[in-house]
Amino acid sequence: MEKMLKDRVAIITGSGRGIGKAVALLFAREGAKVVVSDLDAQPAQEVADEIKGSSGECLLYPGDVTNPAFAEGIVGKTVQTWGGLHILVNNAGYTWDAVVHKMTDEQWEAMLAVHLTAPFRLIRAASPYFREAAKQEKASGKVINRKIINVSSIAGTRGNAGQANYASAKAGTVGLARALAKEWGPLNVQVNAVSYGWIDTRLTKEKEAGQTIERDGKPVAIGIPAAMRGVMAMIIPMGRAGTTEEAAGPILFFASPLSDYVSGQCIEITGGF
Repeated sequence: MEKMLKDRVAIITGSGRGIGKAVALLFAREGAKVVVSDLDAQPAQEVADEIKGSSGECLLYPGDVTNPAFAEGIVGKTVQTWGGLHILVNNAGYTWDAVVHKMTDEQWEAMLAVHLTAPFRLIRAASPYFREAAKQEKASGKVINRKIINVSSIAGTRGNAGQANYASAKAGTVGLARALAKEWGPLNVQVNAVSYGWIDTRLTKEKEAGQTIERDGKPVAIGIPAAMRGVMAMIIPMGRAGTTEEAAGPILFFASPLSDYVSGQCIEITGGF
């Protein structure tokens, strides 16, 4: 059976860990040429090594998606290396929580920058290799479907207390996908979003004192309090968090020929919640 992403070139941001890593490994197994990118170079290198160790094709491009030069840089390097681009997965992100009346401008702007502005810039940078390539293909009678998948959250589709910044940005990624689906549909580009509930990653592990990640030189607390994790397990019909491998499956669907007539959609991945 032919691999679903054979000869496809895919950029996956935030693919050094968690969902992004699972997507990168799955895409490589399905025949894609994968661009692994993460703010943290070491885990990104490890993912790239794993792909290459399994005879997959991989390009490593570490960097900060919020850097204004990042989008043009990664797209340019990808096209220089492989001659084109077919799939873009906007996955990179993190949370920086606070209730609204205690939220700083910095917290608000940081979430918009990583979850909404960065995907917009990447899509804009990729547009010549989506739009112009499609026009040339159409003139020669070819049809090649290209894919954009924005990673959202049920915080964005339903809201979540203490995450007004994150929820607003993630809601924006869905709106961006739906608008672009209408703009680029005539060019055989399908644009969709996946909205995750509780997926088991380092950002959703049991919260411990002092457990942080560093962003822009500042420690940002990560993890979910044990009591909240217990409540989440009770209200999710499947009774547990999803695995990163389970989270990667719907993204593969949206990236594959199976979704060639599916666009402008957002699927919630929640274990039934």
